[in-house]
Amino acid sequence: MTARRKPRARRPARLKPDADERVRDGALRQVVLCGQSIPYQLVRAQRQSIGMEVHLEGLTVRAPRWVTIREIEIALEERADWVVKTLVEWRARRREVMPRRWKTGAPILYRGRELALELFPARRPVVEADLFHLTVRHPAAHNEREVEETVGSWLKDEAWTLVVTRVAAYARLTARTPQSVALCDARSEWGSCNAKGDIRLNWRLVQLPPALAEYVVAHEVAHLDQLNHSARFWTLLEKLLPGHAVFRRELDEWTALLA
Repeated sequence: MTARRKPRARRPARLKPDADERVRDGALRQVVLCGQSIPYQLVRAQRQSIGMEVHLEGLTVRAPRWVTIREIEIALEERADWVVKTLVEWRARRREVMPRRWKTGAPILYRGRELALELFPARRPVVEADLFHLTVRHPAAHNEREVEETVGSWLKDEAWTLVVTRVAAYARLTARTPQSVALCDARSEWGSCNAKGDIRLNWRLVQLPPALAEYVVAHEVAHLDQLNHSARFWTLLEKLLPGHAVFRRELDEWTALLA
């Protein structure tokens, strides 16, 4: 889940904004926190407090239009430890997604679990997963590039099996048939559905905990009936996947997989 802090801001008595209050909405700025230069995106919004949000892309600050840049940066300085710590945590999540070195003992995520790679020489490539290990038997077990390609193909095959069966199951519940279903390698979204009924689902769903992958699939299938995020859409999604709101919130914690 995206980390947030919302310190209260006081509305000043003056009516005319200073020059620094007229900074372009969405502008990227820099602030020094704990001795580090930290970039942040400033978004002016209709709200009564300064909101801080740390996510995969970095730090976003949402503030009322009447709050000055100096007031915003004072608020950031007051919470500097939290901001820097949370940014470090997000960067660490990004590194944990796939092995940096494709060798025995390297960590890799599969179905929400961190498994340890085990490599063995063999006559033909075989990949198998259990509770603790992702075992790869390969004619070139010493060649990291070939191991990476083999595991990558295996993960996509596993993702395809997951996607095909679950899309079909949810489509039967909605009485809607997708025009097409395909895997994608998007860097910013888990899935999509367009007006033609084409569903695209990220192959990295196979690295999510099963319940979260299930949520993404149900979400996109629901768009076959409601191509929006209206109340009717969320009602339909709740029928397809009761308790979906919990999974929706938890999915934020896994956004780093898309990096």
